[in-house]
Amino acid sequence: MLDFIYYPVSFIMWVWHKVFGFVLGDDSGTAWALSVVFLVFTLRLILYKPFVSQVRSMRKMQEMAPEMQKLRKKYANDRQKLATEMQKLQQQNGANPIMGCLPILVQIPVFIGLFHVLREFKPGKTENYVFNAEENASFVDSDFFGSKLGAAIWPLQNTSSVAELGGNLVSQWVVMIPLMIMAGVFTHITARHSVARQQAQIAAGTVAANPQAEIMQKLMLYVFPIGVVVGAPFLPLAVLFYWVANNLWTLGQQWVVYKRIDAEEAEKEQKATESAKALAPRPGQKPVRKGEKGTAKDVRAIADEPLDSDAAKGTDGASAQGGTSNTPNGSAGHGSAANGSGNRTNGAAKNGAGAGGKKPGAKPVQRRQGTKSKRGKRR
Repeated sequence: MLDFIYYPVSFIMWVWHKVFGFVLGDDSGTAWALSVVFLVFTLRLILYKPFVSQVRSMRKMQEMAPEMQKLRKKYANDRQKLATEMQKLQQQNGANPIMGCLPILVQIPVFIGLFHVLREFKPGKTENYVFNAEENASFVDSDFFGSKLGAAIWPLQNTSSVAELGGNLVSQWVVMIPLMIMAGVFTHITARHSVARQQAQIAAGTVAANPQAEIMQKLMLYVFPIGVVVGAPFLPLAVLFYWVANNLWTLGQQWVVYKRIDAEEAEKEQKATESAKALAPRPGQKPVRKGEKGTAKDVRAIADEPLDSDAAKGTDGASAQGGTSNTPNGSAGHGSAANGSGNRTNGAAKNGAGAGGKKPGAKPVQRRQGTKSKRGKRR
């Protein structure tokens, strides 16, 4: 029924056994154990890109959690509208929940396929999917430090026992106990690494806290590792090699992928900061408001501008005329001074009207109170 899973799994395992059997010997238990380990590595290498997509999708889903919660409250009584809005939100943010589950969904049938293939290694069997009768006998007769890879201490249905494959329980326990402890410890460490990252994101405020996620974190930290340790005696020994290798790969892959994603996010934040600094006004620079013309002048600047050259000449000419009107006669001199003063006043007024007055089409200039022009100072 599931031959489309069993044949690819057995083929990958067969290829790696040929590689390591060429070096270590076809009947070597180490060669068979390494074939199981590299079956895991091959699968995880194929799933590397989907794993990266899974991490990115999970990160986006966590960032969208507050908005999704708002939508659930808003459309609590309209399931169809809620589903539509959720899908729209995911499309806008580029999140895909299916990609987040893909690596796990693929690993489950591979685990089932490996478990089934290992159970089919039995004495006297002529074939086991890709493996022929000779290779089947090689697996049954091989041992790993006295233990049998296809045997279980407390076998389940259709699983070979240690006695059926010609092994002994002492050697089986001696090899299995370290492996089951390693499987539980590495499962806990892998889960702790993921949980620590999620808690750091919650503390930084980039991800909202989720009670359901907290429950799942506790299951990953304690229940799953204990389940691996408790269930180990019921499984073939080779399955423990699969479990340990899978967790080691996951731990290293998480470190590499998370480091890469963190570097990308730090680079984006740095570029955003530099862009904001480039657009910000310089120290002491007056910010330009929207709708404000760049050629407009301040009232103070207009009040402090020097007079036109024609007005300045007219004022100087009136002063000179009044200054040269002195005569020996006091009355005449007084009159000349008076005339000069009058001429000076009239000349200044005329020149001011001609040069400093309004030009056709010019806007009136308003002066602030208390501001003196240079023309007042010259008087």
